[in-house]
Amino acid sequence: MRQNPFGNQRQGGGQRRRGGINPRFVILLLFAGYAAYYWFSNRTEDPYTGEKVLIDSSISIDEEKAMGLQAYEDILSKERPVDPNSQVARQVREIANRLIAKVPEVEAALAAENGKQPNRAWQTFEWDVNVIQSDQANAFCLPGGKMAVYTGLLPVAQNADAVAVVMGHEIAHALLRHGAQRMSQQKLGQLGQMAGAMSGMDPQQQQMMQAAMGYGYLLPYARKHETEADAVGLMLAAAACFDPEASVPLWERMSQASGGQAPPEFSSTHPNPGTRIQNLQALMPKAMEYRRKFCAEAGG
Repeated sequence: MRQNPFGNQRQGGGQRRRGGINPRFVILLLFAGYAAYYWFSNRTEDPYTGEKVLIDSSISIDEEKAMGLQAYEDILSKERPVDPNSQVARQVREIANRLIAKVPEVEAALAAENGKQPNRAWQTFEWDVNVIQSDQANAFCLPGGKMAVYTGLLPVAQNADAVAVVMGHEIAHALLRHGAQRMSQQKLGQLGQMAGAMSGMDPQQQQMMQAAMGYGYLLPYARKHETEADAVGLMLAAAACFDPEASVPLWERMSQASGGQAPPEFSSTHPNPGTRIQNLQALMPKAMEYRRKFCAEAGG
């Protein structure tokens, strides 16, 4: 008896046994079934977008916060924060405080538009912001509200309105629980890798499968997160009395600062600047409405 490459066996007389099931197919089917179960059993409603998103039910907000704090402490141990009493640090903290103050109203407004209830995850956040000395034109907000702005962003932003747009975007990532969504999505990716390895795929086939998953699922998923954070962040900036129209020239300058070296959009985790600007321009009437409504209430 001899095993052929497809898992079927030849019996006496050289005749192929009929009705045999390819073990590779069974393994892939079992993994696909579990992946589908995982996907549908871990869906939750996002009040900011109105959509159902994948967040592993085992990932609590407290666990996200703990991971965010650990990452924040690790970054600050390696990077060089500027003096918290310096003018630039005070200015960045003031921008952050204005944005944070508007989180409850913006979440409530977006949730109402989507017919959802606010999740108020931000109530447990322990907000903190530092300015880090670096040439990077970047900023971040980790789960739990730990933030940093790199000094390299400031000459590109040029003004407080543009800085607020970037910080609003980063805060939105934390509010939308994008970190938990990425961890959940990565688990699906790991299931795909395990399925490929256990089903007997050769390395080239596994690489092809991973590439297909990356271009067809993982990268579009990441770009969607960026677009969502742009939208929510723009509403936050507008509600906090910053000018949302500063977002368009900001991204024009960001594109120039990168020297036009961004990869093609289909192979990137971020929308290209042109797509981003178009999306922001489409959101501008709504952002200006938020500014009129919430900034007026704040006396801005």
